[in-house]
Amino acid sequence: MKIGIDISQIVYGTGVSVYTKNLVKNLLAIDHENKYILFAGVGRRKKEIEEFSSELSGNFQLVVKFFPPTLADFVWNRLHTLDIERFIGKVDLFHSSDWAEPRAGVKKITTIHDLSPLVQPDLIDRKIVDVHRRKLEWVKKESDGIIVPSGSTMTDLVAHGFKQEKIVVIHEGVEEIFKPVGQDKIKDVKKTFAIAGEYLLVVGSNPRKNIKRIIEAYNKLPSSQNLSLVIVGDNYLGENFEGVKFIGRVSDLELVSLYSGASALIYATLYEGFGLPMIQAMACGCPVVTSNVSSLPEIAGKAAFLVDPLDVGQIALGVETVLKKRATYIKNGYERVRSFTWKKMARETLMVYKNTI
Repeated sequence: MKIGIDISQIVYGTGVSVYTKNLVKNLLAIDHENKYILFAGVGRRKKEIEEFSSELSGNFQLVVKFFPPTLADFVWNRLHTLDIERFIGKVDLFHSSDWAEPRAGVKKITTIHDLSPLVQPDLIDRKIVDVHRRKLEWVKKESDGIIVPSGSTMTDLVAHGFKQEKIVVIHEGVEEIFKPVGQDKIKDVKKTFAIAGEYLLVVGSNPRKNIKRIIEAYNKLPSSQNLSLVIVGDNYLGENFEGVKFIGRVSDLELVSLYSGASALIYATLYEGFGLPMIQAMACGCPVVTSNVSSLPEIAGKAAFLVDPLDVGQIALGVETVLKKRATYIKNGYERVRSFTWKKMARETLMVYKNTI
């Protein structure tokens, strides 16, 4: 059969980008029976799509069209016109992406990564919330199957009127590059970002990531620990904090070294559909403090210290506990992360395609 997949989201450096890239790579690696039509609606980022496709091998065809996100939202989420087959030709099934829900004359699968636009609309730009509300209404009406990365996201969908029998939970995975690195690479990444001494790591910096409370918890830690707080992302808070360094975006290789060198990852986010940074950190031998909300307890199992993300004192206590029992949390993390592979995710997704057809 021919399977169409919207890969437009791979250029944005988000968790959805990571998911889409690994879905395609691993499907092509394990499936030698079916042909994949990879559709990318782009504005000015055609080159990045073509670079990604040049690294792929397998039975696929790339279709790139000038169809930027704002236009996709208008045509597919608002008007809901112009079948996807007009772009990619006849297919047996289409797997839609995170931003827009095309009309299609064939079976459709949609991945919904989380419901943050509905669960926490006050923490997200209003335009993005509106885009996702429109998209999700079409998913509810038209999609034959819905893939989610956690049981928590499935529960959220059912609470918002989606039919549970259409939903399949498929956990995400960890790329092979996420593994401990040597001291030389850790020294190099610390030099690159001017990090002195030992540090705690935070990955992601927007209101949902709970940065203000994490900084408050950091300030409650005993001064004898002499740790800095390194945050991957930009400083949206608009003020400077002693001992806290925002380092902006980093490459995957830099992130691997940052995880490997960190005393712990603080992932006390307010809501996640899965939580990729948590299992990436575990794979690199970095112990984790995470939240006891949404998908995070499900994904962490017993391998992370769980805290109430609204309780600054609990976050601080979680960090102190993990630092004292660091070897135990590292060991538990290694064991836990074995459960999450992209190849397993691709196999289970392929089964959803076959069952839907």
